[in-house]
Amino acid sequence: MKRLHKAQWQKGVEGHKPSEMTLMICIEKWNHSDEEGLKVSEISRLLGFTPPTITQLINSLEAKQMVERRADPSDRRVVRVKLTESGKELTRKAEHYRDVMLDKLVQHLGEKDTKQLTELLLKVHEYVEDNPPPDWDRLQMNGDEKLD
Repeated sequence: MKRLHKAQWQKGVEGHKPSEMTLMICIEKWNHSDEEGLKVSEISRLLGFTPPTITQLINSLEAKQMVERRADPSDRRVVRVKLTESGKELTRKAEHYRDVMLDKLVQHLGEKDTKQLTELLLKVHEYVEDNPPPDWDRLQMNGDEKLD
């Protein structure tokens, strides 16, 4: 597992953290209106991160001029986030790199092993979907919390 964790594909793109890249790809994928952008709450829900975590990532990416915040035209209290041109370009590069690496992996594994890997990954996905993580906030305390 350590070898997989340290694999090249875990590294960021052009100095951006994997979590930042994930956020930018999410915005690119789910922002159907180029002008509008996504709300922090929408991004949070899509990625399964808390809104404060999303806000920190947005702050970091905004400082790097990869995303921009805009007030929602219909409700000025709502802030929407969209990719800048630099963010779009970097996201396209990351997606292209991912596609090239997947093509190389398929070539490396061959048809039989690729099919087997696909079937196993689908089984893993099905298992994860059928067994969501517990809601840690709702778990009954056992007294150990006093030791923290």
